[in-house]
Amino acid sequence: MYLITGLGNPTEQYRHTRHNAGFDSIDILASMLSIKVNRALHKSHYGKGLEGQEKVILAKPQTFMNLSGQAVQSLMHFYKIDKEHLIVIYDDSDLEPGKIRIRKSGSAGGHNGMKDIIKMIGTQEFVRIRIGIGKPPEYMDMADFVLSRPEGEEKKLIEAACEKAALAARDVIENGADHAMNHFNS
Repeated sequence: MYLITGLGNPTEQYRHTRHNAGFDSIDILASMLSIKVNRALHKSHYGKGLEGQEKVILAKPQTFMNLSGQAVQSLMHFYKIDKEHLIVIYDDSDLEPGKIRIRKSGSAGGHNGMKDIIKMIGTQEFVRIRIGIGKPPEYMDMADFVLSRPEGEEKKLIEAACEKAALAARDVIENGADHAMNHFNS
Protein backbone atom coordinates (compact mmCIF):
# COMPACT_ATOMS: atom_id res chain seq x y z
CA MET A 1 0.00 0.00 0.00
CA TYR A 2 1.27 3.47 -0.93
CA LEU A 3 0.54 6.75 0.80
CA ILE A 4 0.78 9.75 -1.52
CA THR A 5 0.54 13.00 0.39
CA GLY A 6 0.33 16.41 -1.22
CA LEU A 7 1.28 19.33 1.01
CA GLY A 8 -0.71 22.53 1.32
CA ASN A 9 -2.88 24.59 3.61
CA PRO A 10 -6.58 23.90 4.15
CA THR A 11 -9.38 26.43 3.64
CA GLU A 12 -10.51 28.31 0.57
CA GLN A 13 -8.14 31.19 1.35
CA TYR A 14 -5.13 29.09 0.24
CA ARG A 15 -6.71 27.23 -2.68
CA HIS A 16 -4.42 27.18 -5.76
CA THR A 17 -1.66 29.21 -4.10
CA ARG A 18 1.93 28.28 -4.89
CA HIS A 19 2.24 26.62 -1.47
CA ASN A 20 -0.72 24.36 -2.33
CA ALA A 21 0.87 22.78 -5.39
CA GLY A 22 0.91 19.47 -3.51
CA PHE A 23 -2.85 19.64 -2.89
CA ASP A 24 -3.42 20.50 -6.56
CA SER A 25 -1.37 17.47 -7.64
CA ILE A 26 -3.39 15.19 -5.37
CA ASP A 27 -6.61 16.52 -6.93
CA ILE A 28 -5.23 15.72 -10.40
CA LEU A 29 -4.06 12.26 -9.33
CA ALA A 30 -7.42 11.56 -7.66
CA SER A 31 -9.15 12.35 -10.94
CA MET A 32 -6.74 10.12 -12.90
CA LEU A 33 -7.30 7.19 -10.52
CA SER A 34 -11.01 7.83 -9.89
CA ILE A 35 -10.40 8.16 -6.15
CA LYS A 36 -12.64 10.39 -4.07
CA VAL A 37 -10.62 12.30 -1.48
CA ASN A 38 -13.60 12.72 0.82
CA ARG A 39 -12.76 10.97 4.10
CA ALA A 40 -11.87 13.14 7.08
CA LEU A 41 -9.73 11.28 9.62
CA HIS A 42 -6.09 11.23 10.67
CA LYS A 43 -5.93 15.04 10.44
CA SER A 44 -6.37 14.68 6.66
CA HIS A 45 -8.80 14.57 3.82
CA TYR A 46 -8.01 11.31 2.08
CA GLY A 47 -9.31 8.58 -0.18
CA LYS A 48 -8.38 5.01 -1.04
CA GLY A 49 -8.22 3.22 -4.35
CA LEU A 50 -6.01 1.27 -6.72
CA GLU A 51 -3.20 2.00 -9.16
CA GLY A 52 -3.03 -1.23 -11.13
CA GLN A 53 -2.90 -3.93 -8.46
CA GLU A 54 -1.42 -1.63 -5.81
CA LYS A 55 -3.55 -0.12 -3.03
CA VAL A 56 -3.15 3.66 -2.79
CA ILE A 57 -4.13 6.31 -0.26
CA LEU A 58 -4.20 9.91 -1.47
CA ALA A 59 -4.05 12.47 1.33
CA LYS A 60 -4.19 16.23 1.89
CA PRO A 61 -3.19 17.05 5.50
CA GLN A 62 -5.57 19.50 7.19
CA THR A 63 -3.10 20.57 9.89
CA PHE A 64 -1.71 23.54 7.94
CA MET A 65 1.67 23.21 6.28
CA ASN A 66 4.01 23.48 9.27
CA LEU A 67 2.35 20.54 11.07
CA SER A 68 1.99 18.20 8.07
CA GLY A 69 3.97 15.48 9.85
CA GLN A 70 1.14 14.86 12.31
CA ALA A 71 -1.18 13.79 9.52
CA VAL A 72 1.44 11.76 7.66
CA GLN A 73 2.52 9.96 10.83
CA SER A 74 -1.09 9.17 11.76
CA LEU A 75 -1.88 7.69 8.34
CA MET A 76 1.38 5.72 8.17
CA HIS A 77 0.83 4.28 11.65
CA PHE A 78 -2.85 3.40 11.16
CA TYR A 79 -2.36 1.77 7.74
CA LYS A 80 1.08 0.30 8.60
CA ILE A 81 2.75 1.96 5.62
CA ASP A 82 6.50 1.52 5.24
CA LYS A 83 8.63 4.59 4.53
CA GLU A 84 9.49 3.01 1.15
CA HIS A 85 5.82 3.43 0.19
CA LEU A 86 5.49 7.09 1.18
CA ILE A 87 5.48 9.72 -1.58
CA VAL A 88 5.26 13.41 -0.63
CA ILE A 89 4.47 16.05 -3.26
CA TYR A 90 5.22 19.69 -2.42
CA ASP A 91 6.23 23.10 -3.75
CA ASP A 92 9.88 24.13 -4.06
CA SER A 93 11.06 27.70 -4.61
CA ASP A 94 14.53 26.46 -5.67
CA LEU A 95 13.08 25.00 -8.88
CA GLU A 96 11.86 27.09 -11.80
CA PRO A 97 8.09 27.13 -12.39
CA GLY A 98 7.10 24.13 -14.47
CA LYS A 99 9.96 21.89 -13.36
CA ILE A 100 9.62 18.87 -11.11
CA ARG A 101 12.30 16.87 -9.33
CA ILE A 102 12.01 13.41 -7.80
CA ARG A 103 14.33 12.18 -5.05
CA LYS A 104 14.39 9.02 -2.91
CA SER A 105 15.67 10.84 0.17
CA GLY A 106 17.15 14.11 1.35
CA SER A 107 16.80 17.02 3.70
CA ALA A 108 13.81 19.31 4.00
CA GLY A 109 15.68 22.05 2.15
CA GLY A 110 14.07 24.79 4.23
CA HIS A 111 10.50 23.61 3.59
CA ASN A 112 8.63 23.66 6.92
CA GLY A 113 6.10 21.00 5.94
CA MET A 114 8.91 18.62 5.02
CA LYS A 115 10.81 19.46 8.21
CA ASP A 116 7.79 18.42 10.26
CA ILE A 117 7.28 15.19 8.31
CA ILE A 118 10.94 14.21 8.73
CA LYS A 119 10.74 15.01 12.45
CA MET A 120 7.48 13.12 13.02
CA ILE A 121 8.31 9.94 11.07
CA GLY A 122 11.98 9.94 12.07
CA THR A 123 13.57 9.54 8.64
CA GLN A 124 14.52 11.38 5.45
CA GLU A 125 14.37 8.13 3.47
CA PHE A 126 11.16 8.48 1.46
CA VAL A 127 10.27 9.57 -2.06
CA ARG A 128 9.52 13.22 -2.61
CA ILE A 129 8.32 14.99 -5.73
CA ARG A 130 9.13 18.69 -5.71
CA ILE A 131 7.16 21.14 -7.88
CA GLY A 132 8.99 24.26 -9.00
CA ILE A 133 7.34 27.56 -8.10
CA GLY A 134 10.38 29.82 -8.57
CA LYS A 135 11.72 32.64 -6.45
CA PRO A 136 9.77 35.72 -5.35
CA PRO A 137 10.49 39.06 -6.97
CA GLU A 138 12.98 41.26 -5.06
CA TYR A 139 10.22 43.38 -3.51
CA MET A 140 8.22 40.43 -2.15
CA ASP A 141 8.58 38.47 1.08
CA MET A 142 8.88 34.67 0.64
CA ALA A 143 5.80 33.97 2.83
CA ASP A 144 3.68 36.41 0.82
CA PHE A 145 4.97 34.86 -2.40
CA VAL A 146 4.20 31.22 -1.57
CA LEU A 147 0.75 32.14 -0.24
CA SER A 148 -0.19 34.06 -3.38
CA ARG A 149 -1.69 32.68 -6.59
CA PRO A 150 0.38 32.59 -9.77
CA GLU A 151 -1.03 34.24 -12.88
CA GLY A 152 -0.59 34.10 -16.64
CA GLU A 153 2.25 32.01 -18.02
CA GLU A 154 3.57 31.19 -14.55
CA LYS A 155 0.18 29.73 -13.59
CA LYS A 156 0.18 27.54 -16.72
CA LEU A 157 3.69 26.29 -15.96
CA ILE A 158 2.87 25.40 -12.36
CA GLU A 159 -0.39 23.70 -13.37
CA ALA A 160 1.54 21.63 -15.94
CA ALA A 161 4.10 20.73 -13.25
CA CYS A 162 1.31 19.60 -10.91
CA GLU A 163 0.07 17.27 -13.63
CA LYS A 164 3.62 15.98 -14.24
CA ALA A 165 3.97 15.37 -10.50
CA ALA A 166 0.77 13.29 -10.51
CA LEU A 167 2.07 11.26 -13.47
CA ALA A 168 5.42 10.87 -11.72
CA ALA A 169 3.74 9.49 -8.60
CA ARG A 170 1.97 6.90 -10.73
CA ASP A 171 5.29 6.01 -12.34
CA VAL A 172 6.93 5.53 -8.93
CA ILE A 173 4.17 3.07 -7.99
CA GLU A 174 4.17 1.23 -11.34
CA ASN A 175 7.90 1.16 -12.15
CA GLY A 176 9.84 2.33 -9.08
CA ALA A 177 11.49 5.59 -8.05
CA ASP A 178 14.60 5.08 -10.19
CA HIS A 179 12.53 4.73 -13.36
CA ALA A 180 10.48 7.82 -12.48
CA MET A 181 13.63 9.82 -11.72
CA ASN A 182 15.18 8.85 -15.07
CA HIS A 183 12.00 9.78 -16.93
CA PHE A 184 10.91 12.99 -15.14
CA ASN A 185 14.14 14.54 -13.85
CA SER A 186 15.58 15.25 -17.30
